[in-house]
Amino acid sequence: MMVMELTMTQVESGHQVNLEGVLLEMRKSVQKDFFQGGYQSVCSKIHPTTLSRLSALETTCTITQNGRHVLSQTLVAAVDADKAYVLSYAGQAEVYKASQDDIEAARNSLKL
Repeated sequence: MMVMELTMTQVESGHQVNLEGVLLEMRKSVQKDFFQGGYQSVCSKIHPTTLSRLSALETTCTITQNGRHVLSQTLVAAVDADKAYVLSYAGQAEVYKASQDDIEAARNSLKL
């Protein structure tokens, strides 16, 4: 019904992470994968948010099939001094909408 994944990647000292570029590439990959499966997707404009205590960027994709909303997926990316984080969560349209409080609680409970 819902899937949530948090990944952390070590960042080399002195390397500047282009968060918007990372999120754009991830969004493009999500859209391509869904398209290959016969789905259409529309994603929100990338906008600022937070992930734990970190400033982050976020986008949410609405996935449809034959005009019917079937899935939603959100991608959130943040960077700390030496680590980059990506939180991805997705679910069936109704479950995703009904789970917003649980999703927010999980996001707020992260200790990065």
